[in-house]
Amino acid sequence: MAHCHCPGLKIEAPAGARRIVLAGNPNTGKSVFFNHFTGMYVDVSNYPGTTLDISYGRYGSDMVIDTPGVYGISSFNDEERIARDIILSADLVLNVVSAAHLERDLFLTQQIIDTGVPVIVALNMMDDAKRMGIEVDVDRLSQLLGVPVIPTVAVKKEGFDRLKAELFNARPGQATPGLEEELNQLLNRVGSRGEALLVLEGDPVIAARHGCEPGTRREEIYRRRRERVNEICQQVVRETSRSTGVAATLGRWMIKPLTGVPILFLALWAMYKAIGVFIAGTVVGITEETIMQGIYEPAVRQFVEQFIPQSSIPGTILIGEFGLLTMTVTYLLGLLMPLVVGFYFFLSLFEDSGYLPRIATLVDRLLTSIGLNGRGVIPIILGFGCVTMATITTRLLSSDRERKIAIFLLGLTIPCSAQLGVIAGMLATLGPQYLALYALVIFSVLVMAGTLLSTLLPGKSADLFIDLPPLRLPRLDNVLKKTGTKSYHFLKEAAPLFALGALIISIFQVTGILEFLQNLLAPLTVGWLNLPREAATAFIMGIVRRDFGAAGLTDLALTPLQTIVALITITLFVPCIASILVIFKERTKKEALFIWGSSWVAAFLVGGLVAQLARLFSPAGDKVQVLPVILVFAALTLAIVGMCMFLRRTKPTTNIPG
Repeated sequence: MAHCHCPGLKIEAPAGARRIVLAGNPNTGKSVFFNHFTGMYVDVSNYPGTTLDISYGRYGSDMVIDTPGVYGISSFNDEERIARDIILSADLVLNVVSAAHLERDLFLTQQIIDTGVPVIVALNMMDDAKRMGIEVDVDRLSQLLGVPVIPTVAVKKEGFDRLKAELFNARPGQATPGLEEELNQLLNRVGSRGEALLVLEGDPVIAARHGCEPGTRREEIYRRRRERVNEICQQVVRETSRSTGVAATLGRWMIKPLTGVPILFLALWAMYKAIGVFIAGTVVGITEETIMQGIYEPAVRQFVEQFIPQSSIPGTILIGEFGLLTMTVTYLLGLLMPLVVGFYFFLSLFEDSGYLPRIATLVDRLLTSIGLNGRGVIPIILGFGCVTMATITTRLLSSDRERKIAIFLLGLTIPCSAQLGVIAGMLATLGPQYLALYALVIFSVLVMAGTLLSTLLPGKSADLFIDLPPLRLPRLDNVLKKTGTKSYHFLKEAAPLFALGALIISIFQVTGILEFLQNLLAPLTVGWLNLPREAATAFIMGIVRRDFGAAGLTDLALTPLQTIVALITITLFVPCIASILVIFKERTKKEALFIWGSSWVAAFLVGGLVAQLARLFSPAGDKVQVLPVILVFAALTLAIVGMCMFLRRTKPTTNIPG
């Protein structure tokens, strides 16, 4: 066995294996090609120095390596740096290009060709191009690029047989005119045409690698490359008609605020009815209560008790209230997995139909104000399914700064689906004014926290560069395959973490630490939050699982105000053990401890403020006055946002990139 020589990325490959690298813009269908070539023999590695995973697999005796979807190869962000290093180490590059967006996609194609790496182009989405009234002269395109071009429709596997037959006919193509002389001058010093090109373009990482000064010709080279791509497109693309169908019109409506916001609310309402009502209620009722608690847990307890008494320490750890064989398995398979599968199914629907990038475009301006861009909506949506899963998906964000903000907001303000189901049930009995108070307080905390982080952290939000693919009916086989693959990977990664969490809390229980912590929190819950002493137990439970904490509140006799205070506090409370362990994995120990500690402070501070303000504005014995509390939080939010806007205008503009 030998290592694939992608800088820093350790991939075990057979001796003499060729490195086939997949490259392309986002949303070109690249993943379909990767799955087709590698089948089920796929592995994933974390790319050194980043939180991004790279997929790779076997194709015969060769290796296929996938790269993140990018618009160029440089040092602008983690995705481009990774794609650059892997492409430069390739034996050949399979460049997947959208026939419907040829003018955009060919810029990356030409840049890869300029590196001198052998290239073959898969001209994908020929069916979409035809529907949009676009015709491409494939033979002429191949002639002008100087590399093989194979027309394909990936979702239908059209063109795949021919692509496989011609894969190893990949060859270096026609470089952008005017570069050869300068590249040849750098080759003796750098030793690689690809790295010589990037030095010439001013890539600081590659220049530093060879002790060179970065070039100052990027703008000129990019202009020449863009002119060449434009000339190619003029010769090979013919537009027969403009797309005016229902899908094209609906796609345009989805990104305009006036029509896009109602469409988004309709989509989220459908998701809520399917996941929050049907799956969380009916399906989980069957999987968790009937199957796991009604059949599985009694059978496991009966079997284990033949060897170990449940009252013993090993019995408590294995089959007790937080047992490794009872609670952990029930939680993962009975409660969480149906919800996770449901969310991934909807996410795959949104992705496969082309709606997900339109959501990102629609909310981009709003998220920019709290330090994110439109991509940030994806982990936030996933967070309502499972914060643990959503924390992992922050890897898709463009910068480390955005990942910090997103993970902090997820851990602080986003309730998972199971917790949200309990909260919704308790709020439904209180009336609309209490629902409005809860929603406004949580939203205010999200806005204030995001705005403060965006102001205090150096750097700024990356601009949103996102492809808007044609809107189309999702293919059920693609949706199911994506749902199954993502759900499996989630289960594989989350199961050990949940087992560790159950083990820790069981040890706390048998050693008396759990009771000690309950007593420690009691003065805070009674004196500051105005809750019964027993509420401390719910918060201790919330450390393990916030939905446990929320469910624990249902057994208490609470007034409407106490219910709201308790729900706000448990929503803002620390992430569950599984989530915090993932946060420790994704971030540094210092950052993870800051997130964990900040959640404690924010939860009790905000919950207590609501309780004390309600007491201030409501004379003893009178009905609680909700409106003044809402107005105070609205004013506080506006004040903090205004202060942050002032600070942004006055601080220096030379920020360190996040």
